Amino acid sequence: MGTHDMTIQSSPPAEHKPRILVVEDDDSMRRSMQLFLRGRGFDVLTYASAGQLLREVNVEAACLVADYRLGEQNGISLLGALRARGWMGPAILTTGFPSEELRSSARTAGFDLFLEKPFQDHALINGINQLIRANFREVV
Repeated sequence: MGTHDMTIQSSPPAEHKPRILVVEDDDSMRRSMQLFLRGRGFDVLTYASAGQLLREVNVEAACLVADYRLGEQNGISLLGALRARGWMGPAILTTGFPSEELRSSARTAGFDLFLEKPFQDHALINGINQLIRANFREVV
């Protein structure tokens, strides 16, 4: 298998809806987040695994929302792979198995927000909006 040049930008053009990448192995949770975020005006791309996202060659995204447990990989290793490819956007880690050790690992890996499942819809949307605004100010 060859190596792909993966260009991932953290800020979509202003005329487009902000794109959110959702990586969640639970089908119903993934679909629920997709519908909720689309209903709030976001362009949402969903993936059932880290590998699915990492196979994308060109992805632009304003924010990543990743579950911790993703089968063959986890959300922390996914963010590490994206950072290694140059994507520096904000990231949110979700998990149904929270611990202080995981919270610390997520922070060290570069996650900006840690959400424990089940989380309230407003916690997700507020987190995404705040992170996108903060990231936009840093870029400008």
